[in-house]
Amino acid sequence: MLGGDICTRHCGFCAVGKGVPSFLDVNEPRNVAEAVAQLNLAHTVITSVNRDDLPDGGASHWAETIREVRKLNPACRIEVLIPDFNGDQNALNIVLDAEPDVLNHNTETIARLYRRVRPDANYQQSLTLLRRAAERRDREGRGMLTKSGIMVGLGETFEEVVNLMKDLREVSCNIMTIGQYLQPHARRLPVERYATPAEFKEWQRIGMSLGFRHVESSPLTRSSYHARQQAQVPDEPLLS
Repeated sequence: MLGGDICTRHCGFCAVGKGVPSFLDVNEPRNVAEAVAQLNLAHTVITSVNRDDLPDGGASHWAETIREVRKLNPACRIEVLIPDFNGDQNALNIVLDAEPDVLNHNTETIARLYRRVRPDANYQQSLTLLRRAAERRDREGRGMLTKSGIMVGLGETFEEVVNLMKDLREVSCNIMTIGQYLQPHARRLPVERYATPAEFKEWQRIGMSLGFRHVESSPLTRSSYHARQQAQVPDEPLLS
């Protein structure tokens, strides 16, 4: 997780510390690259806190990390789970310039629940980020995949999840993850409902019928769950 362990936002589901972050660690991009090398990863998922205190939201730091990871690990696929950069298209382009293999930005929940779940974010802004990433990918003929994920159990209905899936397909999102929200501690939002295994299976079926390349949908699914398999090139053999 880039940018330290203090986030500038106040999401109701997240246990990450909130407040005023410290300065960025200029050695972090290289340190991350060395960690990927030591772990001998074929696919790495990198995320970050929100850094709204920085002019570019941390985008340059993101880009430098991608470049360092690729320099030291040329065969490793790089998946980035990025913040929304407050809708700043230039910041997004800084990350895209570094050419990640998978561009992930989680919508987290349905639009109706944003005020309670993601009070500092905007549903349409997240969709716009994904659309801009996909449009640039298609314009430049890249192989990059776009991805997004949500948690269920925060008060949404089954059909509202389906409508969100349709919104993601409208912005050409390729991969979606759906997992059960679990309350990290007493001061975070409570679980309103536990979705059934049958519901997760049906969301997956519906998602694939909508045209997603892959839908990972189960109670334990998180953004990085089976991430390498989700981004697998068709007919490419998986290493054990």
